[in-house]
Amino acid sequence: MERILVWDWPTRIGHWLMATSFVVAYLTGDSETWRLVHVFAGGALAGLVAFRVLWGLIGTRHARFSDFLRAPSTAWRYLTGLLSGKAPHYAGHNPAGGYAIFALLLLGALAAVSGWPVYQDIGGDWLEELHEVVVNLMLLVVGVHLAGVLIGSFAHGENLPRAMVTGYKLGKPGEAISRGHLWAVSILVGSALAAAWWLSR
Repeated sequence: MERILVWDWPTRIGHWLMATSFVVAYLTGDSETWRLVHVFAGGALAGLVAFRVLWGLIGTRHARFSDFLRAPSTAWRYLTGLLSGKAPHYAGHNPAGGYAIFALLLLGALAAVSGWPVYQDIGGDWLEELHEVVVNLMLLVVGVHLAGVLIGSFAHGENLPRAMVTGYKLGKPGEAISRGHLWAVSILVGSALAAAWWLSR
């Protein structure tokens, strides 16, 4: 294997913007003073999720859901392989990581859907409690995801966080993507800002 381009620009920048938006929204969630910041960050997260779902359908090879959403049995074999030191290497997301990505996108969407009515004083206490449950579940999945990234980095001898910065991972030449699609970043950022503005009105 050699270092190949795996992650395009919108996948990488979207990943870090989603992480930042979630952290900001989580830290400002209980503050009336920072309420507008909380809603703006949550709205940005919603826009980023929407773009990522679209990019998961039409994006580059390893960004597509079809590349990393595999059967549960495949994910289980990968996890058990990690314990035995025989987990196969994947150029893109591994099968277990694929489920974590899907869960984060789903929970991010649910957080926005449940949070916006609360901001508009619609739905009452039960919806606010649902929003808190969803957000805390998302925090839990983030923790599992980070643990998986750390374990995967050691298991396969590569720095996975750095790969999400540079775009390069170990892989076979035929698994590389040909372009980074920098142009799509403008759509990504536009989606985040538009959603943040609309939901925080």
